[in-house]
Order: sequence, then C-alpha cells, then structure tokens
Amino acid sequence: MADKDLDTVTLISEKSELKVPPLYKIVLLNDDFTPMDFVVEVLKMFFAMNEEQAIQVMLKVHTEGAAVCGVYPSDIANTKVNQVVEFARSNQHPLQCIMEEN
Repeated sequence: MADKDLDTVTLISEKSELKVPPLYKIVLLNDDFTPMDFVVEVLKMFFAMNEEQAIQVMLKVHTEGAAVCGVYPSDIANTKVNQVVEFARSNQHPLQCIMEEN
C-alpha cells in the first residue's frame, strides 16, 4: 500500500476594510419670505422631526441664518435637497436647501 501525502490547504481570511461613504450635511438657509410654519412642516415631512425638534431647528435657521437638518450619504442628501426645493417651489416659497460635505 502506498502512503499518500495529503496536501493541506489553509484558508487565510482577509478582512476587507469597507470604507464609509462620505457624509453630507443638509443645511436650510434663512430668507425673509418663507413662513416659519412652512419650514416646520418641511422639517417634519422630509427629516422626520417631531414638532419640538422642527421648531428648534426653524428658530436656529431664523436667528443664525442657517441650520443643519441632517447628515446623510451623498445620494440620500442630494435627493432630500431636491425634494425640499421642489416642494418649496411648488408652494411658491423661496426656501433654499443645500448640502455640504461633513
């Protein structure tokens, strides 16, 4: 009977490092024409804020000129900016919403 050497195979698991996608801040900008209650509705509708959170962010926009509404990956941030601007325009408001790299 012949002896057979069995080749052993060792699997080396490599941990692949997944890079976190860059995040973007969504910022609402103050203007003198968009009603405060409309801004509150936008914050509740598009950023899932409750009434109290939305009022606090709206007041920050009003007093400081801008406020961050949320931080998202690029695709989501871009979609939200477009939704907010389109909604504001369809309601004849000049509300501005931009995204900035975090």
